[in-house]
Amino acid sequence: MRVLLALGGNAMTGADGRARPEDQIAAAEVAMAAVADLLSHDVEVVLTHGNGPQVGNLLVKNELAAAVVPPVPLDWCGAQTQATLGFVLMNALEAALAARGLARPAAALVTRTLVDGDDPGFTHPTKPIGRFLPAGAAALLQGHGEVWEDRGDRGWRRVVASPEPREILDAPAALSLIEAGYVVVAGGGGGIPVVREDGRLRGVEAVIDKDLAAALLAETVRADVLVVATDVPHAVLRYGRPDAVELGRVRVAELRGHAREGHFASGSMGPKVDAVCRFVERTGRRAVITSLDNIDRAVDGGSGTVVVPA
Repeated sequence: MRVLLALGGNAMTGADGRARPEDQIAAAEVAMAAVADLLSHDVEVVLTHGNGPQVGNLLVKNELAAAVVPPVPLDWCGAQTQATLGFVLMNALEAALAARGLARPAAALVTRTLVDGDDPGFTHPTKPIGRFLPAGAAALLQGHGEVWEDRGDRGWRRVVASPEPREILDAPAALSLIEAGYVVVAGGGGGIPVVREDGRLRGVEAVIDKDLAAALLAETVRADVLVVATDVPHAVLRYGRPDAVELGRVRVAELRGHAREGHFASGSMGPKVDAVCRFVERTGRRAVITSLDNIDRAVDGGSGTVVVPA
């Protein structure tokens, strides 16, 4: 069985949200212990991950240094965090496997994701990223070509495009490594956003939704199961209310209906629900939303919100 495991970016930080190097290394060790358990059961694992907190750190450095050096563009931020987190995950996985008397090679692939250069988000960016800043600091960054919006009393905030992922360009390399027995880390943060112009690829300032990219990556590498690991064991109807209900096994059409009714927040569970639905609809296979400590049982459909075809 081949499983695509999508780790949230917050799975790579401390419990209090801090993202110091030591926090990220400790979080990776927890996550890779769960992955090593899967591998000990002869499950083939492909990993992808979020990178929001890590890119956020780089954006702060951009802000602080904007008067001295040009800001690093978002596609470069994505590439840097893919490489850094890939290296951290590989080290943690190798240690977890060694503790179990196992050995599997691992590889981290810096991965590009093709988006449409005509996506409306490039003309009218709407996705907020980074910190709120005072007008003067935002103006300095606007001078470097960034788009910032006045958000009233909270200050100014940067907005960028969030285009639809169209193709995982480096999937053939990932598949070759998978077939050679490697545990592959790929598509981190949704992939490095690139557009094709006049037969050439160019990186762009954008943020690709990591869950939607994970669904596309899972389809492309022919995963049998997509597991989206988050900080709750199930998707929940009427979240936060006394009559809340945890979803277990659910047909994809039913889950789509719940989404249309507004049960899943657009900034948190909504993209995860959309991603698992896309994977199931496109492949006819199974997908799961659950917490990291449940992934062993989730792979077999015994835990989490298990999404199945109609």
